[in-house]
Amino acid sequence: MKYWLMKSEPESYAWSEFVSDKKTGWTGVRNFQARNNMRAMKKGDLAFFYHSNDGREIVGVMEVVKEYHPDPTDKTGKFGMVAVAPLKAFKTPVTLAAIKAHPRLRDMALLRQSRLSVAPVTPAAWEILCGMGGV
Repeated sequence: MKYWLMKSEPESYAWSEFVSDKKTGWTGVRNFQARNNMRAMKKGDLAFFYHSNDGREIVGVMEVVKEYHPDPTDKTGKFGMVAVAPLKAFKTPVTLAAIKAHPRLRDMALLRQSRLSVAPVTPAAWEILCGMGGV
């Protein structure tokens, strides 16, 4: 199993809406590195749901329920999507400031490539962040 972090702007698609939907296709990714990360995802992989821009915090855990396939919102055919389902909300959202302050998280892709919307997370970082979030 691999671990990931996927960003969504809460004003566009928030965790609460995702939970209500019970499943969603992660559409709209238009960065080649983020696309390649989604191509590497397998059914059963886990990802953090990160509110970007407003909030800047990890708010929950989701599971990849359908592997990479065409994104109907991309008319060029260059980009695809995965489908994800919510698993659990963090008891305490983990802010970007808290992530930056933790010495064992300083090498996270979230910090090194801050504009990347879909990024890998190491197993060690996953455990730390789940602990910080109370899940």
